[in-house]
Amino acid sequence: MLETYWQPVWLTLKLASLTTLVLLLVGTPIAWWLARSRHWLRQPIAAVVALPLVLPPTVLGFYLLLLLGPNGWVGQLTERLGLGLLPFTFEGLVVASVIYSLPFTVQPLQNAFESIREGFLETAATLRAGPWDRFFFVVIPLARNGFITASVLTFAHTIGEFGVILMIGGNIPGETKVLSVAIYDHVESLEYTQAHWLAAGMVAFSFIVLVTLYVLNGRARAGALR
Repeated sequence: MLETYWQPVWLTLKLASLTTLVLLLVGTPIAWWLARSRHWLRQPIAAVVALPLVLPPTVLGFYLLLLLGPNGWVGQLTERLGLGLLPFTFEGLVVASVIYSLPFTVQPLQNAFESIREGFLETAATLRAGPWDRFFFVVIPLARNGFITASVLTFAHTIGEFGVILMIGGNIPGETKVLSVAIYDHVESLEYTQAHWLAAGMVAFSFIVLVTLYVLNGRARAGALR
């Protein structure tokens, strides 16, 4: 009974951790390009990145379901590669979460990159630092708060996902039944006590996340004024 109760919690933490890691790897070059490029595609790509912020989760989940399903080109590709279909699997949840949480990683990083003064990079270049050296030893340290904010927001947003998760993963115990779906399941079964404990935990977690972000941003502003 206890294992069944905690299983959605551990599955949610696993999903949030993987999603955050993947998005930091994928979102960093996207954010850097959006911050530095003046290409005409910059605004359309920025709009695509921000699309999950305005789209209803069920709409995004529906089209992902079609795309990853047996009739979608991604689904057909994964089947040809011997990977099977992604809907109603944990791997499918990761793909959906990465797409749905993309703006929560890219936008804080983009803001951090845009705030870096060009003079720092020019100084590093005069010292014969190559593009990779400048990025890893100048840009990343200066954008540290952006990386922290992006990581915290992405992790927290993935914890609270529901609509996309339900559309792509359904409600399979041990596979796709994450915390938000477990709360919904308890409410449907009129198990309000169990739903209350899980929901209260998410409220406390959300509060801690917001306090953490406010503290970090306050320290960053104080450091900038010195």
